[in-house]
Amino acid sequence: MSSPSPCAPTAPPTSATSPRPSTPQARVDACAAPGVNARVVKLSVEFPSVSYREGPGAVARLARTIEQLGYDHIDVFDHVVMGYPFAGRPPGPYTPTMPILEALMTLAHLAAVTTRVTLGTEVLVLPQRHPTLVAKQVSTLDTLSGGRVRLGIGVGWQESEYEALGEEFRTRGARMDEAIRLLRACWSDAHVDFAGLHYRVTAMGMEPKPPQGRQLPIWIGGMSEPAWRRVGQLGDGWLASRVTDADSARRALDAIRRHAEAAGRDPGAIGLQSMVAPPPRDAEGRRFYAEQDRVVTRVVELQAMGFQWVSLNATAIFQAGARSVEAMIDTLGALHAKIRAEVG
Repeated sequence: MSSPSPCAPTAPPTSATSPRPSTPQARVDACAAPGVNARVVKLSVEFPSVSYREGPGAVARLARTIEQLGYDHIDVFDHVVMGYPFAGRPPGPYTPTMPILEALMTLAHLAAVTTRVTLGTEVLVLPQRHPTLVAKQVSTLDTLSGGRVRLGIGVGWQESEYEALGEEFRTRGARMDEAIRLLRACWSDAHVDFAGLHYRVTAMGMEPKPPQGRQLPIWIGGMSEPAWRRVGQLGDGWLASRVTDADSARRALDAIRRHAEAAGRDPGAIGLQSMVAPPPRDAEGRRFYAEQDRVVTRVVELQAMGFQWVSLNATAIFQAGARSVEAMIDTLGALHAKIRAEVG
């Protein structure tokens, strides 16, 4: 019988199993994906829209404090509208009354009150918006933030939201692929000419270009083969939401590697980020962030799977009992200290 993987998130070994590496870092070194520097883990916070209830000053204070605590990145969640359930439309993972600030406008506010952290979306539902406008908005954000933007994008799942915004749900995958190419053309070409099946730009200029130019990173979210294909062919990184174990991570990373190599790209240059846990949908999910040792253990497991970036969900921290900006700051500070003590 083969020995269990040292990076599988299971119970401690018994006499019937092979011993695991003796320290968390030893587990990381044993399990890291090829080409990944397993000793480096960067920490992102998914910013909580609910903080607006304490006023714009509280939003700014939370962002500044996340930076001061030593976090590397702030992401903002995106939905424009959320559908109420009715016959033929099942309830989604988020309630229609959940506050969700518009992502790019929120990032502009955060950019004005921070100086070091990078800023991004996790994820912007790109096919719901015209990519030429998104290119302009993101270029402006990168310019005014001093080149700190990382654009995270996905195709979304809510057909009713597409309908509300006047965009076609069925073609979202094909339009996503085109949109990525158009974004990069707008960010780099002095004379933008783009002719696709869904988008056309003829002899146009877009200035100013973002400080990062064509290299402004585009990270792609999704937990499906089409998403992994898109990451491998077109993305600078993968944003994972529901990595359950080392085997599922390996399947995804193998698919990304395969598609990258087929496209003539270096798989080792593609970044990897995972949420510590998916958004909570029940009491058990809400308890996760209340038990900080579980969060730290999960970060170690994700690092062992090969993820260089790990994202903490501050809205879930709020749902776990940190019901004010001050309480969220306290929890984020304690988690940062514990995670850094464990993984460096």
